[in-house]
Amino acid sequence: MTGELKAEQPGNKASRAAIELLYQLADDDFILSYRGSEWLGLAPHIEEDVAFSSISQDTMGHASMFYQILEEMGEGSSDNLAHLRKAEERRNSILAERANGPGHYLQNPQYDWAFAVVRNFFYVYAKKVKMESLKTSSFLPLRTAAVKISMELHYHLLHWKTWFLQLMQAGGEARRRMEEAASGIYTMMGDLLHLGPLAEEMQAEGLIAGEEQLLISLEANLSSVFEAAGSLFPRQFGLDLGNGREGQHTKDLTEALDTLSEVYRSDPAACW
Repeated sequence: MTGELKAEQPGNKASRAAIELLYQLADDDFILSYRGSEWLGLAPHIEEDVAFSSISQDTMGHASMFYQILEEMGEGSSDNLAHLRKAEERRNSILAERANGPGHYLQNPQYDWAFAVVRNFFYVYAKKVKMESLKTSSFLPLRTAAVKISMELHYHLLHWKTWFLQLMQAGGEARRRMEEAASGIYTMMGDLLHLGPLAEEMQAEGLIAGEEQLLISLEANLSSVFEAAGSLFPRQFGLDLGNGREGQHTKDLTEALDTLSEVYRSDPAACW
């Protein structure tokens, strides 16, 4: 392992690996936060509406934190990184970008709450194992961010774990819909713990644990939850819709970026 990396050290191999990892972390949180915001006014009850909105706001704050580190590393304005990059330049997981369901937020939304629960459940637990690894990263800005994020992530974990268990243990239609959502998600979430083309460099430089170790940690965190839900942790996940870490994305991402960046793109030089 090399010596401790600083945010102001762009250009060498270690910094390129750090930049790649930061894009993955930032892009994941950015697009998932947007998907969460689309549930505003549509959640099952008012308390959940408030809670989900708060979680989405936290998650956007985490994305902003990672984009800010990228700005400090010379990648450009954090706002531009969030809003002006094309879909093929994004490094987020396919799971994070998928639409909430048929329809549009303003036009007959037919969103699937079971999909929302299962997606966020897996996402926050995968995020947890990454943050735990990043707390010992060789890159100081990542260590600092991981500590801050983990304080809020604790409550996100409790929230989605509660929903997951309640619906899985309810039986009947609730469990059936959860299992259907999970079956679909398993086929597309194979890139969630992937680290992209610079995975070996990330591990060698001590930026984050390797992909296999992250998966082992995820299973260790989730086994008891799945047992309580009367199910088994599926250790194999597919890449049926592509690998977002390699710039492969669905039209859902393109459409989302067109919507959420429309105002910013109209005048990027304005003070937002």
